[in-house]
Amino acid sequence: MRLQPLARFASASLIALSLAACQTTAAEPVAVSSALPGDNTDAQVASADPAPVSELIDAVSIPYESFQLENGLTVLVHEDRKAPVVGVSIWYNVGSKHEPEGKTGFAHLFEHLMFNGSENAPGDFFEPLQQVGATDFNGTTWFDRTNYFETVPTGALDRALMLESDRMGYLLGAVTQEKLDNQIGVVQNEKRQGDNQPYGLTEYEQLENLYPAGHPYHHSTIGSMDDLSSATLEDVKQWFRDNYGPNNAVLVLAGDIDTATAREKVTKWFGAIKRGPETTPVAAPVPTLPESKSKTIYDRIASPRLYRMWAVPGLDNPDFLPLSMGATVLGGLASSRLDNALVREQQLAVRVVARAEIFAQAGQFVVYADAKPGVDQEELAAALDAEIEKFMAEGPTAGEIQRATTVYAAGQIRGLEQVGGFSGKAPTLAEGLLYQGDPGAYKTTLRRAAALTQEEVRDVTAKWLSRPVFELIVEPGDRQEGGENRGGFVIAPEGSGAMQPAFFINPAAMQGSVGVAVPEADRSQLPPVGELKPLDFPDIERATLSNGMEVYFARRDAVPAVSVRVAFNAGYGADPAGRLGLHSLMLSAMDEGTTSLSSSELAVAREQLGASIGGGANADTTFFSLDAVTPNLLGSLNLLADYIRNPAFDASELERVRAQQLTRITNELNNPAQIGQRALLPILYGQDHPYGIPPSGTGDPQVVQTVTREEISDFHRMWLRPDLAKVFVVGDTTLEEAVRMLEASFGDWQPPAVPAPEKTYDAPIPQPEQRIILLNRPNSPQSIIFGGLVLEQKGTDDLTVLQSANEVFGGSFLSRINMNLRETKGWSYGVRSMVRAPLDRSYFMIYAPVQSDRTGDSLAELRKDLTEYTSGKGVTEEELVRLINGNVRELPGQFETSGDVLGGIVNIVTYDRPDNYYETLSEKYSSLTAQQLDAAALGALREDQIVYVIVGDAEVVRPQLDALGLPVEVRETSGE
Repeated sequence: MRLQPLARFASASLIALSLAACQTTAAEPVAVSSALPGDNTDAQVASADPAPVSELIDAVSIPYESFQLENGLTVLVHEDRKAPVVGVSIWYNVGSKHEPEGKTGFAHLFEHLMFNGSENAPGDFFEPLQQVGATDFNGTTWFDRTNYFETVPTGALDRALMLESDRMGYLLGAVTQEKLDNQIGVVQNEKRQGDNQPYGLTEYEQLENLYPAGHPYHHSTIGSMDDLSSATLEDVKQWFRDNYGPNNAVLVLAGDIDTATAREKVTKWFGAIKRGPETTPVAAPVPTLPESKSKTIYDRIASPRLYRMWAVPGLDNPDFLPLSMGATVLGGLASSRLDNALVREQQLAVRVVARAEIFAQAGQFVVYADAKPGVDQEELAAALDAEIEKFMAEGPTAGEIQRATTVYAAGQIRGLEQVGGFSGKAPTLAEGLLYQGDPGAYKTTLRRAAALTQEEVRDVTAKWLSRPVFELIVEPGDRQEGGENRGGFVIAPEGSGAMQPAFFINPAAMQGSVGVAVPEADRSQLPPVGELKPLDFPDIERATLSNGMEVYFARRDAVPAVSVRVAFNAGYGADPAGRLGLHSLMLSAMDEGTTSLSSSELAVAREQLGASIGGGANADTTFFSLDAVTPNLLGSLNLLADYIRNPAFDASELERVRAQQLTRITNELNNPAQIGQRALLPILYGQDHPYGIPPSGTGDPQVVQTVTREEISDFHRMWLRPDLAKVFVVGDTTLEEAVRMLEASFGDWQPPAVPAPEKTYDAPIPQPEQRIILLNRPNSPQSIIFGGLVLEQKGTDDLTVLQSANEVFGGSFLSRINMNLRETKGWSYGVRSMVRAPLDRSYFMIYAPVQSDRTGDSLAELRKDLTEYTSGKGVTEEELVRLINGNVRELPGQFETSGDVLGGIVNIVTYDRPDNYYETLSEKYSSLTAQQLDAAALGALREDQIVYVIVGDAEVVRPQLDALGLPVEVRETSGE
């Protein structure tokens, strides 16, 4: 699992969980009018009525062809010529549910070993991929499968297939004890990193209490520390022999390729690999608890969280879909039953969630509520249970089902732009075949969802949720146990009353191999890279609305969807002095209704349109994003305009979002990474500089408590105005149509009579004073090292050379510091450095989560690596070639989707780059020299000026730091 934080908690079913991520409400349908803000309706603009769900479903399509090699490898091919790239996705039918007793974590550990080289490609797997400009490359493990994926330029497909086939058929000779020991350390640090987060232990509680010891879903994919430590070289080699045969895999090629070409290439590279044993199926019946049970644990969190959990069927039982729909309606979207009842009306909770976590053979129905500070926990529990009971009795309305399906279908349409990666077309096809025996399962599921009846959802939900429930309560406080001994095969919480083991998984039995009459491919060297097409960035078209708002447009018609961003020259840096958090509170309040739509009505309107609308900010810019399906673009733009122009800032809603923001701040003060970031930037920039603020923008709790409605309204009026706005549109429409719709929705919007405010960046920046600031977080299994330095360069400068110099040091997986601390030492799951480039002064930052007992050693290594890099051990020829090849060749793959293109246009306009900026990067990268990179690093990356902020257990860490010879200041973290 390479630098993929989602992988540990990723869905086993993108289809089911996409649906479960939807949200809906019991409110009556809201009419989405074609009358536009200001009544400036253009008669030529089409109706804004939402398109029927059937029209959206028809637009969700991934045509494919399939074939199978004689050795059993199944291949799916999807042709998509929009970009000169091919998504390669290979899924093995083996996951953590197949692990025998004493071997928890093996599936995931072996996934790591698959990246450490094979017999004919002995180096790191990422080295040749980065050389060809691969994007979206990673690997993940979950209960039911292990997958590996990369998107490569078409001319590099042979190289990708050679690498994937080599680690399928020719791996064992390259697996050594040294590599195994290193990856055990890496995985254990991955486990520490997950455990160290707030709620990091709840997954163990969920699995170990819902499933009996020995059940395939009882133990976490990450495994236990003891089992990982006990892994032997023969253990992992046998795991490969048992599970990694071609007949146990699905290979999908999606993108710039046809079936005939795919057959020729796949046969060449995979055809000679011998068939392996079939993975032995495991029995995973859905257990029912003998009686309801409750457990309380403690964690560093803002307020109590109340869980209700049930084990439910997986994708092998048709009940999974009504359950997913039930979770959607109950607590998925902003307009859900639980949101309306517990957050909006009774105001007992600051957050509620219901989701169906559906895997191949089982799943979990999970509901939770975060208590509003000061609310009686028993009152919240009673209200939560009452809403669940009410839903089981009444079920959803027809309107709720329609809206949930619309949101689901719209999300599927937007996902069709990406050929590979973690959730594009290739993994969608692979998942359907592996889990449900049909690559087109996504379409079948969508049609079934649209056909669900109210009674079916009600009855199935009641059937499974009327069984005994596991109630987990997470209270604020110090943890009473860690995660080191959790995640194992037969671990059950003390006193939980867990049943005795009933399901023991035997190791897969070896079977004889069958010879295949396909000649061995030449693996003596990596295949040459074929013709690579240069980036053809879409033309940027421009227009100006009648009120002066500038419009930037690019057409992308691969899918019937449009992405819009309305950006304002504001950002968190616009917060008035002494009022940090005002801007963020305004954004939250804007999400809670307009002058014509209440909070729940606004949410319903979005769902009816399948539109995703929301606001965000960084230090310099405030932006509002819309992702719409083309048939509903007019109605979606109307809603976006209403959202931006006419927020209600209702007094009661303001108090609710105030409590939510205060809770978020408290959670930040308990999250180790956010603790460090909140401290670092004020230290680097000084508290008077617009950038010397916590990067989340949530601000100061004392300020948030006192912000008034009048302040928010005044801030909105002064900063969110048409003369500070730019509109970006990318997707399946034309500039003429987009301008006509935008003119109708925004054209009559006029700025206030007062001049627009201006931000200044002239506050003095403190002189760097190297030291260590240790933020004490007791009992942390891991420390996080931050290092920071404000640079002379501004974000508007050309930072190509400096960014490239950083890439060598810490900006990529193959960088010096990551290869040292992760791949050589095994002290971290991954470290990196970056050059952050806001509009004004940029800054350099190191981020290194490391095991606690190696904090001092890790910091010493980071300092040594940077000092050496800038004083004699500069960029090598190998690093330079990798840097140039990777950056030049990955350019076409970086702009695969409309969202990618929109982001590129925003950067071009915001940073005042030429329209062909990205097309000029190829020449810039190709002309880089080692001397240029060395000079850039020497001039900017001054280790002797870096301030280090470390979040960790001072009792463990302080003695290690004292030996480094730098001043150490210890600060306590209160978590409040």
